[in-house]
Amino acid sequence: MPSYLDITIKLILGFFYLVLQINLSGKGNLAPSSGIDQLQNYVLGGIVGGMIYNADISFIQFFLVLLIWTLIVFTMKFLTTHNQRIKRWVIGVPQTIITNGRIDAQTAAKNSLSAQDLAFKLRIAGISDIRTVQRAILEQNGQLTITQKGDATIKYPLIMDGQINVDALSLIDKDEDWLLADVAQQGYELQQIYMANYLDHQIVITAY
Repeated sequence: MPSYLDITIKLILGFFYLVLQINLSGKGNLAPSSGIDQLQNYVLGGIVGGMIYNADISFIQFFLVLLIWTLIVFTMKFLTTHNQRIKRWVIGVPQTIITNGRIDAQTAAKNSLSAQDLAFKLRIAGISDIRTVQRAILEQNGQLTITQKGDATIKYPLIMDGQINVDALSLIDKDEDWLLADVAQQGYELQQIYMANYLDHQIVITAY
């Protein structure tokens, strides 16, 4: 049986390690926006909760396990930020559920989104007539982003972390050449851009 002193020390170590990891990885973990954020929280909580009562695990082993998991998480975050293929595999991509008032039932079923769940999400968003929906996109965290007809501003950035959002370009019927030409005209290169939004038919760029 572990002593209360061992448990207390491990709890303190786990607490400060959690605070440190949240500060290093960003406040997004407090409100997970993707599966990897939630997985990070679940596993980290399981490590802390499962090891504090095991007397056979020393403080050094406890710390090393926390360190290894943190290295795994930060490596995956780096790869998903800088590699589009890995991002699609690990985090997934937003899925279009409604286009011009028509539901894509196959995509909804593929994402395990029942008609009841979809109707609930639409009601939450204040949508009573599905025909007013230009596009509804299911996010990686299960939330629904809705663009109504007549809305000239899309709700997706065209560029994020120096990478082009091809799906967002398709929403405004533009291609990458058009985007790169506009970016160059504003004096930027793609890798310099933190985020670029399409607002009132103009590209608004935020650089690093």
